[in-house]
Amino acid sequence: MLSHDSIFRTCVRGIFSCRWNSSSQRTACCGFLFLSFVSILALSWMYVCYIAFNDQSDLNWLAFTKIKQWVNWYIIVMIISAVIATYCLLLLIFGLIHFAIREPLVLHWLHKVFLCLGLLIVTLGTAGVSVKWKNEWQTVYMSFQATAPFLQLGAVGALTLISWLVFQSFHGSQSVAFKVFIMVIFLVVSIAVFLCPLVICSPCITSNLSPRPALVGHRGAPMLAPENTLMSFRRSLQCEVEAFETDIQLSKDKKTFLMHDDGENFLLRTTDVKDRFKGRENGTHSDFTWPELQQLNAGKWFIETDPFWTVSRLKEEEKNQSKEQKVPSLTELLDMAKQHNVSVLFDLKNENSSIDFHDSDSYYTVKTIKDSGISPEKIWWLPSEHRHNVSKIEPGFKQVYDNVRDMDADGGSLLNVKYSSLSAREIRDLRERNVSVNMWVVNERWLFSLLWCSGVTSVTTNACHLFKDMQQPDWHLSPNWYKGIWISADVISVLLMFGVFLWQKRRMRIIRKKQNDRGVPLLGF
Repeated sequence: MLSHDSIFRTCVRGIFSCRWNSSSQRTACCGFLFLSFVSILALSWMYVCYIAFNDQSDLNWLAFTKIKQWVNWYIIVMIISAVIATYCLLLLIFGLIHFAIREPLVLHWLHKVFLCLGLLIVTLGTAGVSVKWKNEWQTVYMSFQATAPFLQLGAVGALTLISWLVFQSFHGSQSVAFKVFIMVIFLVVSIAVFLCPLVICSPCITSNLSPRPALVGHRGAPMLAPENTLMSFRRSLQCEVEAFETDIQLSKDKKTFLMHDDGENFLLRTTDVKDRFKGRENGTHSDFTWPELQQLNAGKWFIETDPFWTVSRLKEEEKNQSKEQKVPSLTELLDMAKQHNVSVLFDLKNENSSIDFHDSDSYYTVKTIKDSGISPEKIWWLPSEHRHNVSKIEPGFKQVYDNVRDMDADGGSLLNVKYSSLSAREIRDLRERNVSVNMWVVNERWLFSLLWCSGVTSVTTNACHLFKDMQQPDWHLSPNWYKGIWISADVISVLLMFGVFLWQKRRMRIIRKKQNDRGVPLLGF
């Protein structure tokens, strides 16, 4: 009758090498090293995918411009990456169990094929990010400011666990060279992990936490309603946003309306233009009059494509309301902003500095704003093409800049930039100069928390509903508290490792004594 130990060994052996009987083959160290290498790469790639989730719509938009069909490609990439990472991690765990119970590490050829396939997918994904989405590497770098303290503590815990296998190999080996090699490697890695907090620099390790950033609704609340519709902006009001962010275009009859996509096919993604005006779906903003734009449905696409995977959280009433949304005019948005005392930040999608000001989108936009009666100070003017002409007509607008150089040249004090374009130190310096810093587009709690700690004034977001109730960042620690946690974790780890070292030494001495008594050759590596 098989013992529990034999059954366990058989199961582990079967999963790892597909061999159910004991094998006399020697441990294949190269195979295990390859497995470890692919596992580390797969987990690293999964981390990159998780961090880049903040910008998932950028990838989906890039794909849409190529194939003219909206698919949530990013979720597909995430699922594939998670499957690869989970498979590699489980296989690595079984490999370590093999090592611990002294079973030969013989990786089955099918596992090797799957590992090579996983390595290929991860390599292609990394190359794709480097070529087409290289700004995401800056986001990954930023993420370490939020995660590095926890990754360090996790690494300390992992080293403590692995030390059990390292010391088992050390005491079980008969080779002095092997002992020296394994201990030098382990000590170097341990010292690096224990001391890496000396170079960790996170704005969330601070004693002076800045006020919570204000929220700017990016096209309203596009996770809860169709983007750039009145329903979307109404939903953002529930988050107590400081400003609406939108995109303005001019129709053929010079009426201002809200729409993000521009150029040819500008109506294809978010309206039913293909059904309503057959053969005209490739038109531009100047091919449609305002009465024609009012005939379009601007909400059904949201329910059908579910761009953020949030439709399932909506009530039936909200879904029905989404399906009835129309393309709104700028006047309608200004009336809502005036009623609720909210500012409006916008971009002009088709502005051209070479056009005479009185024929430009800026001119007609200013005219619409003045006719609405909204307070000038509630307008955050971002377009740069005719900025000085606009300032002469209406000096009360708040001028918003997308770079520090132009802002300083005009003596401005409101900056609107991508979240990864400034370091925490640069943000701090700007705030000391009384410059308001708005960063876009922030959709994840970790990133919002990091920018909160950095001191930004406001953030433009698709996910205002996730941030509206946050009373503090997900984490922040005073420098003294963090230093205490770091030193305590390191000391506890060293003590545990020392205990494991002595225990493994005693254990191997007992094993050798029993083997000598039985006349069995000593085990070695």
